[in-house]
Amino acid sequence: MWLIVNNQVVIIPALAWFIAQLIKVIISKVHDKRTDWSLIFAMGGMPSAHATLVSALVTTVGVVEGTNSTYFAITLCLAAIVIYDAAGVRQTVSRHSVIINRILDELLKGNPTFEHRLRELIGHTKIEVLAGAILGICVALVATRFLEYFA
Repeated sequence: MWLIVNNQVVIIPALAWFIAQLIKVIISKVHDKRTDWSLIFAMGGMPSAHATLVSALVTTVGVVEGTNSTYFAITLCLAAIVIYDAAGVRQTVSRHSVIINRILDELLKGNPTFEHRLRELIGHTKIEVLAGAILGICVALVATRFLEYFA
């Protein structure tokens, strides 16, 4: 357990993910005038926590292991897949969910036999993904420099 807690390649991306989720709570507080702590574990929204986590992972591995390492190459490929999925495939699923819910609303006209609705906020816009990626890179650079300074 101590190895995980002491491993900056694990801790820094986790910290970046938490910061991204906390920003969602803050944005909700400003926009809706209420604090919604359930957003800490919610998917979707600004910024993309998926993009934040993998960008922080790539950046941390790049700083710790070097950008010529196999580890960096692996995390870069993983990040590309996750970011593509967050902005592409999952965004398409979100749009499909909205359309399906509208069709069901129209077909069933409030019939309570089908009360389950599909989640509509699943993916991210390109701006949410870009913001998440920038946040992840910034958190990783600041955190690795901070740990270097105090090591």
